[in-house]
Parts: sequence; C-alpha cells; structure tokens
Amino acid sequence: MFSVTPVIVVLTCLVSFAAFSNYRLREMLIFWPPAVSMRHQYYRFITCGLIHYDFLHLFMNMFTLYFFGRGAELLYRGELGLKPFYYPILYISALIVSNIPSYLRHRDDYNYRSLGASGAVCAVMFAVILIRPWVTLQVFAFIPMYSIVFALIFLGYSIYMSRRGGDNVNHDAHLWGSLYGIVFTIAAHPDIVNTFINEIKHPPFI
Repeated sequence: MFSVTPVIVVLTCLVSFAAFSNYRLREMLIFWPPAVSMRHQYYRFITCGLIHYDFLHLFMNMFTLYFFGRGAELLYRGELGLKPFYYPILYISALIVSNIPSYLRHRDDYNYRSLGASGAVCAVMFAVILIRPWVTLQVFAFIPMYSIVFALIFLGYSIYMSRRGGDNVNHDAHLWGSLYGIVFTIAAHPDIVNTFINEIKHPPFI
C-alpha cells in the first residue's frame, strides 16, 4: 500500500534543510499573521508547516509523524474504510485550522511568527488515539503510557501553557490541531464515536 507519510516527511525535511541556511526563504514561508491580514498571503497557513526552528524541532515532528502517520493511514483505510485522500486532507487542513487561533490573536502583531508542522502532527496523532485509545505509547522513548492517558495529559498541558505563554512555543496549534484530528475523524466516520465509547468501557487492565 502506497503511504503518503514518507512523502510528507521527505518534502518537509528538504524544505526545512534549505530554510535553515536561507533566511529569505524562511521569512517567505513562515506564518506571519500581518502578512495574511494585510497582504493576503494565505499560503502561509500551509507553508509554515514545511519549515522548522532547528534540527531537533524537525526531528521530533517528523519522527512522531512517521510512526503515527503510517498508523493513521492504515487505520483510515483498513478499519474505517476511508478513501486514501482522507489522510492528506486531514494533514493539510490541520495545518490551516491549527493556525487560525494564532492568526486571530496576532493578526496585528508584527513581532509574532510561528513555524513547524506540530499542529498537523498533533491532528494525526489524536486521530490514531481516537481509534486506538488503549494502545501503549513509549513517551520520551522509554515511558509506557496508554494513549488515552497521554492525550488527557497533553491536552491539559497545552491548555495550561497556552494561557501561561512565554516559552516561544505555539501551544495553541498543538491544542487545536489535536482537537481537529478528533473532529475530522468523527466527521469522516461518525460510527467511530460508538467504537471509542465501547473501547473506553473495556480497558485492557480489567
């Protein structure tokens, strides 16, 4: 089965690598709200997901996307019976949706900039968690945790840090991307709600 995820990972890495040493390219692609509100450069909602702050930022996003993305594609096509185009639509639309709250908050802020694919990656991750709430994740590569537990902690942390601010991380994109991944999956396959409820009622440790 052809997988879109490696294509996204390779494309994002190539553009990010180029932008690391090309300031002009980075400024052209980065999410800068005034450029959207005043110059109508709407493409920035998507292109900001192709660039990253540094190698660690890029690695963390693409590592997470590679494993969760392949899982999302398999579950979308296999368990949910969705057409192959649903997954890339999820990813691209999540880039847009996850940046809308930041745009509304900072559309007149000339000092605000945001970059990275975190919002879309979170959408993919939470789509998988919705379908497989009790799968065991290795958080930070060595802490085993049920995906539904991780989801609750992640959402709580994102809400807290979004209100606190001050760390130069777009927690709004993380939060809204995660929620969008859930909403998109439910809209694409409404029966997943009943499946999720049934899964939650039957945890593996009981």
